[in-house]
Amino acid sequence: MSTVKKTTIKGKVKEQTEIFGKKIGMVEVEVISINPTEEEYKEVLGIELKEDSKATNYLGESNDGNNYLRVDFWLSTLVPEDETPMKFKVSFFLEDKNRTNKDGDKQQFINDIGVCSWGEDDSNLPSWFTERNYRNAYSGEEDFYAFLRTWLGGLDYRDPDTELNLSWKDLMKNKLDDLRELIKGDYAVSFLAMATVTVKGEGEDLKEYQGIYSKGFLPSFTLKHFVNIDYSNPEILARIQAKSKDLKSHERFIKNVTGEYGCKDIYTFEPLKDYVAEEYLVSTDEAAGGMGVSNDDAEY
Repeated sequence: MSTVKKTTIKGKVKEQTEIFGKKIGMVEVEVISINPTEEEYKEVLGIELKEDSKATNYLGESNDGNNYLRVDFWLSTLVPEDETPMKFKVSFFLEDKNRTNKDGDKQQFINDIGVCSWGEDDSNLPSWFTERNYRNAYSGEEDFYAFLRTWLGGLDYRDPDTELNLSWKDLMKNKLDDLRELIKGDYAVSFLAMATVTVKGEGEDLKEYQGIYSKGFLPSFTLKHFVNIDYSNPEILARIQAKSKDLKSHERFIKNVTGEYGCKDIYTFEPLKDYVAEEYLVSTDEAAGGMGVSNDDAEY
């Protein structure tokens, strides 16, 4: 016969886990915050920053002594109202120096709708580019404006009166009110992004981080291609990689991702799904299925 014991509540405290596991794949998202303040982290993103957090330190100085701005765009997946959306962060680094190629014999230029072109000087730029106002481009602007053009897909970029041109002086002061006002505005649209997982370290020191591929984004309607076609098929990939012209936007995206300078993290072209390390991680420096893994620090 058991005896009545006094109230007992004890045991090991369980580890806190993420609300969502890590995800990889193509997913439709929208912008919900840009360079949030500490208060916005809590109110908009539901994140309580630690006292020593550097998350809101957006301005800094590069190794070359140039001022830079980190622009964090927080993205949210589109889900029914009764479901909790996932949130991702994609960052762009803008450095206060003009961009040239490695040999220093070509300059990059950018026009007033955020399109870039290269030339030894502005005398040999293509005519389609010089039909609009243009200037020397700063480091980081190409990817930054490519993202803006996708997010602000409601703008008619063919209209000669359209402009997408942010004040560089204001950017270098983290003055982003004009951008923030566009969130969920008439120009803003949802779009397609590729969720990735970055792997760093090895053995017991191995760590995995949720990420977003920042070198390319697509219109939402292209999701149908990733749903209906298996782009991990080597024959399909080979046909896309062999193309040099007449590429559709999603094919150009795939070619860039799988190219020599493409994505080095773990990814898939399938619609968003749970990341299962055993399916992709072979070791700390190679991955199954040709999907990349990198131990290198991100290049900013």
